[in-house]
Formats: sequence, structure tokens, C-alpha cells
Amino acid sequence: MKGALTGWRRNLAVLWLGTFIAGMGFSEVMPFLSLYVGQMGDFSKNELTMYSGITYAVTFFVVAVVSPLWGKLADRRGRKIMLLRSSLGMAFVIGAMGFVHNIWILILLRFLQGLCAGYIPNASALIATETPKESSGTAIGILTTGYVSGNLIGPILGGVLAQVFSIRLTFIITGILLLIVFVLSLTLVHESFKPSDAPIAKRDGGLLSQFKNPTLIITLLVSTMIIQMGNNSITPIISLYVKELMHNVGPITVVAGIIAALPGISTLLSAPRLGRLGDHRGADRILVFGFVFAILMYFPQGFVSSVWTLGLLRFMIGISDGALFPTVQTLLSKNTPRELTGTIFSWNQSFQAAGSMLGSLLGGAVSGWFDYNGVFIFTALSLLLNFIGVLIFIPSMRHPFAKHSVD
Repeated sequence: MKGALTGWRRNLAVLWLGTFIAGMGFSEVMPFLSLYVGQMGDFSKNELTMYSGITYAVTFFVVAVVSPLWGKLADRRGRKIMLLRSSLGMAFVIGAMGFVHNIWILILLRFLQGLCAGYIPNASALIATETPKESSGTAIGILTTGYVSGNLIGPILGGVLAQVFSIRLTFIITGILLLIVFVLSLTLVHESFKPSDAPIAKRDGGLLSQFKNPTLIITLLVSTMIIQMGNNSITPIISLYVKELMHNVGPITVVAGIIAALPGISTLLSAPRLGRLGDHRGADRILVFGFVFAILMYFPQGFVSSVWTLGLLRFMIGISDGALFPTVQTLLSKNTPRELTGTIFSWNQSFQAAGSMLGSLLGGAVSGWFDYNGVFIFTALSLLLNFIGVLIFIPSMRHPFAKHSVD
């Protein structure tokens, strides 16, 4: 097996570990961020809600705005340098959060965290450009499991660390973990980057004019936003929905934690297999399956009467996530000129961040208007409209079992 972990395979192994630690680092501080905000001062309930909302949203807002700029720079300077910028920047910023005692300094650091973001999309872009096209679906599917599994373990690890030590120490440990990611990326990731020979001046037609199929690119980016919006509209209310289904009796927090983790577990199990299947059978087939399956699994969640039925359906949603997110990234990479891969993956992150913001806002609003079950129906309808849009704007998706042309 000599040479088994050289070239793109070694990059995949190192970046899988990097995205795993990065995903774990982000998610392990999120569950108790509002508790940490409460330690910053003697706030009323309304003030605490407002400050928590600002602290949570500011990072997504900055990511949505600056990601395209970082992506453009990545295409000119290489993706590895962006990995180093992101991991080192976040190591110091998140580590510094463990030392603050003022809410506005915490919000400033969350703002800076948004500026430093970009490890995940640049890891995806590097893998997409350094991996042979016939293996890119498999590679991106495997890479996705790194971030997802990190996200899965993060809240559990963060809760244990906060319980045993303190919330502050959790931020410091996260900073140290991200410093390890920086060292791994610096020493073990190899990129054979060549800046584009095409003169930069020849970009009069704008970014989209450089794609063979700009409509496909826009449709995939909007799909990323709506899929993420659907996921994030449910995240804030899932524990409250569990509490309602359990009639406020029993170990609600434990059950809510399990229910919240189930989609991540099934994504972890399904994404590599679906990526491999997409490489062999066509990514457009996997995308169509992902949309149809997600719509069928979201609708009944609004009508369940048992927490166990909800758990089963949430587990199934992870399978649709394992089909949708990596496949969108694979189709983007296969339909993007090599020299623009970093740009388009950063746009993808930008649309994802916009989806996260919209999801949180709309999820809260819909649950206020129609109760918690309305959020699931709203999500299913959003994905149905998205799927109809995909069928309209990407004609080849109407016949996924004919010879595929998108990828």
C-alpha cells in the first residue's frame, strides 16, 4: 500500500481531519453561546434575547458578505494560503473569546470570526481541483462527513467541557484545536496551484459570463441557500417541539439532544456512499433523489404525535442532506473552470450563510404564526418550490435516468 496516502488522498485525509476539528470547534461553543452572553452583564430577558441574536447572527452576516471576496483571492493566490489564513485567524479570535467580559467585545470577536471564516469551502475547493474529476464526488462526499461528524460531536464535547471546567475554557480549547488545524494544513497539505493565464482584465462580462452554463450555477447556489434555510429554520425550535410532544414530562434535554444529532449521524453514514453512487450513476440522479426524499420526509414531521416517529423522520432527513449538499458541490466543481473554483465555493458558502440567517429568522416567525409544526410544512414547501425551480432551469434534471449531461 505504499503511496496510498500521497497526492490527493493525503490532502483528503488531512483536510478531513481539519474540517472535523473546525466543525467541532464551531459547534461546541454554539449551544451555550446565549448562556455565555448572560455572563457578560445583568441583562433583562429581552436584552439577553436581543444580544444573543446579534452575537449569533453577526458571524453569518459577515460570512455572507466577505466569502466571495476571499474566493476571488483564493483563485489568484491559491486555496492553501486561504486555509492557513482561516485556521490561524479563527484560532486567535475564538481563543480570545474565552477572556472577554464585555458583550460588545464578544460581538466584535464574532464579527472577526466571520472575517476569518472560509476553511470549509477552501478545503472543498482544494479537493475539487486536486482530485481527478472521476473521483471528485466520492472525495467531496467523504470530506462532507468530516465537517458533519465534527458538528455532531462538538455540542456533546462542549457541554462536557463547560460542565467539568467552564464555558470560558471551552473557547480556549477550541482555539488550541484550530491552531493544530493550522499546523496540519501548513505541513501536510499540498497544492499544485497555477494562477490562471487568462488576463484578469478580460472580465468585462462579469463572473457569470466565464461559465458555460451560468443558469445552472445560479440555480445550484440558490438551492444551497434554500436547503440550508430549511435546515436552520428547524434547528432553533426542535427542542421546543420535542418538549411539546413529550408533554413536558421526562428527560426532555436528553431526548432533544438525540433528536438533534440523528440527521448528522445519517448524513455521516450516507454522504460517502451517495457521492460514490453519483460518480458512477450521475450526480443529477442523486440530486433529484435528495429533493424528492427530503420533501417526503419533511411534510409528515409537522403531523407526528410521537417523539420516536419524529426521531425516525429526522434520521431520514440526514440521508437527504447527504445527497443534497455534496452533490450540489460536486456539480458546481464539475461545471466551473478550474481557475474559478475557489470563487464559486466561496459564493456557495456565502449563499449557505444567507440561508442560515434566513432560516433562523423565518423559523422563529413561522412558529410564532402557525406553531412549531408549521415550520416543517414551510420547509417542505420551500424545498418543493426549489425542486420545481431546478426542473425548470436545469432541463437535464427532468430526465435524470436518461444519459446525464449536467456532470
